[in-house]
Amino acid sequence: MAEIRRLDEKRMRKRKAPCPVCGKPLVPDFRPFCSERCKTIDLGRWLGGDYRIPTEEVPEEGELMDLISEQERED
Repeated sequence: MAEIRRLDEKRMRKRKAPCPVCGKPLVPDFRPFCSERCKTIDLGRWLGGDYRIPTEEVPEEGELMDLISEQERED
C-alpha cells in the first residue's frame, strides 16, 4: 500500500497546475502563470489586498494614528 501511495504522490508532483488567473496551461517562462498579462494581474491583486486574510485583530493606537496621518496626506 505504501508503494502505491508513493507512486500517486509522484504523479501529483509531476502534474502541472493550470494558470491560477485564467486556467490556461502554464508557460515555463512565466511559471506559475501562462503569460505576462496573468502575472501582472496577480501582482495587482496582491498589491490591492485581494489576498488579504481577514482578522478580528484590533490595530494598536500607534498604528491607527499612522493610518490617519497617511489618509490625511492622501487627501
